[in-house]
Amino acid sequence: MKKLLWLLLALGLAAGAYYSFKLLPLLTTDNTGNEKVVLLHGLGRSEMAMLQLESALTAAGFDVHSVGYPSMDEAPDKLLETVAGEIETCCADSKQTVHFVGHSLGGLLIRAYLADHEQQNMGRVVLLGSPNKGSELADVEDTEALPTRVLEMAGPTAKALRTGPGGFPASLPPPHYPVGIIAGTRDNRLANEWLPIPNDGLVSVESARLDGMDDFVSFDVTHWDLRNEPQVAAQVVAFLETGRFER
Repeated sequence: MKKLLWLLLALGLAAGAYYSFKLLPLLTTDNTGNEKVVLLHGLGRSEMAMLQLESALTAAGFDVHSVGYPSMDEAPDKLLETVAGEIETCCADSKQTVHFVGHSLGGLLIRAYLADHEQQNMGRVVLLGSPNKGSELADVEDTEALPTRVLEMAGPTAKALRTGPGGFPASLPPPHYPVGIIAGTRDNRLANEWLPIPNDGLVSVESARLDGMDDFVSFDVTHWDLRNEPQVAAQVVAFLETGRFER
């Protein structure tokens, strides 16, 4: 038993050291005055969920502003008010180029913000697993089905993510800025009952695609791992720097 406890302790310390190393740029780097990146998390998450990607962007030299918002509490228009206030505080009058990176719902809110606000020194945008054509899970009408029950708990914006003309994604105009799309393709059997294949377990690849996008790349990762995978982070940096993903 003691050997097992020591093993668990060692594993915990090793994991802690690994993540401390991954997040080290956030503690040791000051990129004030460099190009900015506005970073938005997805539904049911917080700024903490984006720490690894924030660290990778910081290590690449960007001045990162991670924006939090109460994703499960309000309808899209109210969330947009919160997000807009945060973005304007950090970046409205920026003399540096301002880029945007959003995971899932965060990407849709970036699109909504840029549809209504002219960003000074506008840069490039990367969307990670954002349901640009809506979520097929939000279309499920069976009240006893798992997606319906989960969305009921996830708040009004989750239910507004349905596909078709009545959904929040369809209300957003095409991009007028450079945008790159990254999608995941590691699905699961449970979600495959409702989602087209390929998908990332939550968003289909077809929904992630966006008319007017400048580049597209996919990885064999889940929806949730899109924000943590080093290979994804490297592609985000590549697009922000060059306007294209690396091949």
